[in-house]
Amino acid sequence: MSDGVRIAMWSGPRNISTAMMYAFDNRIDCHATDEPLYANFLLSTGTHHPGAKMVMENHETDLDQVISQITGPIPGGNPIWYQKHMCHHVMDDSDISWIGGLTNCFLIRDPREVLLSLSKITDSIDLRSTGLPQQIRIVEYVTRELGLDAPILDSKEILENPSALLGKLCDSVGIKFDEKMLSWEPGPRNCDGIWAKYWYGSVWTSSGFAAPSPRKGELGAKLSDVLDEAMPLYQKLRETRIRA
Repeated sequence: MSDGVRIAMWSGPRNISTAMMYAFDNRIDCHATDEPLYANFLLSTGTHHPGAKMVMENHETDLDQVISQITGPIPGGNPIWYQKHMCHHVMDDSDISWIGGLTNCFLIRDPREVLLSLSKITDSIDLRSTGLPQQIRIVEYVTRELGLDAPILDSKEILENPSALLGKLCDSVGIKFDEKMLSWEPGPRNCDGIWAKYWYGSVWTSSGFAAPSPRKGELGAKLSDVLDEAMPLYQKLRETRIRA
């Protein structure tokens, strides 16, 4: 492995993970990669996402190859590599020892907001759909097995004070904060995965971190049960989050 910082940002769905990727991609010293485990996840699970066939045809599906790439030399000789990861792309029975070669960070969001957002897209929602059980597994591996800190950020607090929280994140991973992380040009970016046209419409209209706006709506009985399961996991992660 070559020198440099490889930041793996582990997030659940319906978070500000793409905006965070854009923030780092806007740095001139950083290479950004969009969900490198996604194609393998689609192949392994048969999940029917928009453009799934196209994703698998255009992105690496072999997990060993992906791991070799994302723990290897940083593309372009940059000193920083920001990798956007979804927690649910990691299979439950998989060996995750390879994450020891990365600087692992975590992005969380109030599960009520996540569930309200997910419910607009799919009716097939359970606790695992929030990504929280998988996120807990990865955090515990980092802290217990690797004996390392696990920087955790709450997306709402990033939106409330992006300069302070991104500055704290940069400090925690040993890099300097860059003001360029706070804003970017609207539209697609070169770091986008081929699936971006299906998922990134709203972030393409953005030029920075917008103030948080609570999602309106009520959860039905089924999703209320999921929320009851999810909230303790979220609170557990939130206890040790980075604060402004």
